[in-house]
This record gives sequence, C-alpha cells and structure tokens, in this order.
Amino acid sequence: MENDTFPVSFHLTLYRDQGHVKYVYFLIILIVYLAILLLNASIILVVMKEKSLHEPMYIFISCLSVNSLYGTAGLFPRLSIDILSDSHVISRPACFTQIYVIYTYSLSELPILAVMAYDRYVAICQPLRYHSIMTMRTTALLIAGAFTWPFFWIAMVVSLASRLPLCGRAITRLYCSNWSVVKLSCVSTASNNALGLFVLTSSVFLPSGFILFTYIRILVLCHKRSAEFRSKALQTCLPHMVTFVTYSIAIFCDVLLNRFELDQIMNIVTLVFSVEFLVVPPVLNPLIYGLTLPEIRKRNQLFTHATRISAVSK
Repeated sequence: MENDTFPVSFHLTLYRDQGHVKYVYFLIILIVYLAILLLNASIILVVMKEKSLHEPMYIFISCLSVNSLYGTAGLFPRLSIDILSDSHVISRPACFTQIYVIYTYSLSELPILAVMAYDRYVAICQPLRYHSIMTMRTTALLIAGAFTWPFFWIAMVVSLASRLPLCGRAITRLYCSNWSVVKLSCVSTASNNALGLFVLTSSVFLPSGFILFTYIRILVLCHKRSAEFRSKALQTCLPHMVTFVTYSIAIFCDVLLNRFELDQIMNIVTLVFSVEFLVVPPVLNPLIYGLTLPEIRKRNQLFTHATRISAVSK
C-alpha cells in the first residue's frame, strides 16, 4: 500500500516518440540554454568586474541574471535528458527537487522586480536622498528578503505536497510541478490549496501591486516635470517595465495552464505555456538591460574587447 500511495517515481506523459526529430529538439534546447548561460553570465561578470557598476540598480539586475541561471538549471539539463530518452520517468526525490528549484525561481522574480521598482522610485522621486536611503546595507537586506521569503515558503509547500498519499504517478507536464503532483492526491488538499494561495498572493500579487504603485507615483511626478526629466526617467524605467510585463504575461500563462485540464487544450499550447516563464524572461532580460542601458552596454563591449585581446595575445 505504501508503494502505491507514495510512488518512488513519476511518469512525464507529455513526451511523445519523435523518432529522429528528437535530435533537432535537443539541438534547439541546447542552443537556447547556452544562450541563456552566455547572456546572463556576461551581465553578472560585467557588474562584478566594473566598480562603476557597483550601484544598487546594477546589483539588482545581476540578481535577476543569477535567478535566471538558477531557475533554468532546474529545467534544461533534465529536459535535455528526457528529450533523448525513451523512458520519461523521474524519481520522487528528483521530482520534488525540481519543483523546489523551479518554484523558488519563479516566485523570486517578482520580489526582485519589486525591489528594483523601489530603487527607481527613490532615484526619481527622492534623488537627493537616494544615496542615504539605498546604502549597500539596505541593498543587501532587500536582496536577502527577496530571496528568503519564497525560498522558505516554497520549502513548506513542497514539504506538504510530499506527504500526500497519491492515487497515480502520471504528470502531464514536461517537468514536475506542484499542482500536477497535488491533483494526484487521494485525500483532501484543502491545506495545500490554502498555503499555495497565501504564497501566490504574497510572492506574486503583492509585489505586482507594489510595482504598479511605484510607477503610478513616478508617472504623476513626471507629469509635473519637464520633457527632459520625463525622457531621462523613461529611459531608466523602460527596461524594468518591459521585464515586468514580460514576466507577468509568462507567469499568467503558467497559472492559466494550471487551472485547466491539459487534455482539453492543444498540446502545442500546453508545451508553450508550461515552459514560457522559464525561457522567455531568462533570454530577454539580459538582452533588454544589455542593449538599453548605456552603462552596461558600454562596459559589456569593453569587457568583450578586452577578452578578445587577451585571447589573441595568448
């Protein structure tokens, strides 16, 4: 009975036998993952090496890249194996570990963006007090809070889900997700749903509301100031706004996916929605910040040039 209700492995049912086409999919996955690694690592290295970028805004940007590397590490290596494998079975410990990594990544993103919004709010609305408010100590505390909250509560979510007796082991996803496991439960999941709603509200809706509040305040101030002031404020805030909208759409698609039975919608929609928040933001974020912020773009070009010269000299 214990083996039936607490299976040692799960079966990922979205995978199909693709024949030789699977090698094409594997190549695409490999290229995307290498691009994510290269783009985000370049942002982190530039911010680390350039002392002029040791400012809260750029440190927060590098935190986004660190989070992207962390989250995609929970998907792409395993996805690459499953694409080439004929047996799409994942062990119970590996499944819950993947859930923890992917969910902590996804729920850390918006708190980081909320911290970035606060930084831009102080810089634009209270510029004379910026350096006294956004000290390195404050920056470190904000970063610690943005990561600690979701990491703690997702541990509670995963712990609660791992104790559920299950009446099946088929997961209709490309990877393990908490909802896919919880809905296999043989008993009531009211406590899981209540905790999940609390974590979703505190890690998604509250940060999103705070971000919108800060931008309303910034827009009100910009409306009262000169055109030059509005232009500079927009240049500073635009990358963050694009990042916020992109991630909000991606996470909305994932939440939407969890509210419907997968058999009732097209497989291609299921595939896109299930991986969008793990692919689009990690690719777009470093491109957005690397191309739109002149400081990072300039330093990135100098860093790349110096690396090439060093390689040639060797």
